Amino acid sequence: MQQSFKEILDAFTAAVEAGDGARFSALFTEDGIYDDVFYGEYHGREAIAQMLEGRFHRDGENFLWRMFDPVDNGTTGYARWLFSYDCKLPHIKGKRIFMDGVGLFQLRDGLIARYEDAARTAELINQLNMPSEKQKKVVGKMLIKQLAHPGWAEHQK
Repeated sequence: MQQSFKEILDAFTAAVEAGDGARFSALFTEDGIYDDVFYGEYHGREAIAQMLEGRFHRDGENFLWRMFDPVDNGTTGYARWLFSYDCKLPHIKGKRIFMDGVGLFQLRDGLIARYEDAARTAELINQLNMPSEKQKKVVGKMLIKQLAHPGWAEHQK
């Protein structure tokens, strides 16, 4: 039996909180993509599992991720989210970090074909106490990625 979008969201956040890469990546198609606002794109189940265990849980712990107001049409889903964790980065170890955003899901055959964050990143960068040069680099990469979307062509005339 195919899971509902709400059930996918619940399994998604539970796997992230638990740091269970195998359970998390099983929610994705074999060729699935997880596009994280900071860590970038991860292609395929193995890479997605490694991203969760080797990036998320390397840099944070005590995750809490809640999805709200989910909507979907069977192939595309959106849900607003609130996400927090205790940071493991040496310069702010133990500090609780808070994020707010929207998850964009492309769905295929009851699985996630692509996940992408749309997050309030300025607030996050401030909480992480990033040096200004690193902030410029991170935000610059985000802008390049944003403007690479074909929908921006008509805006850049």
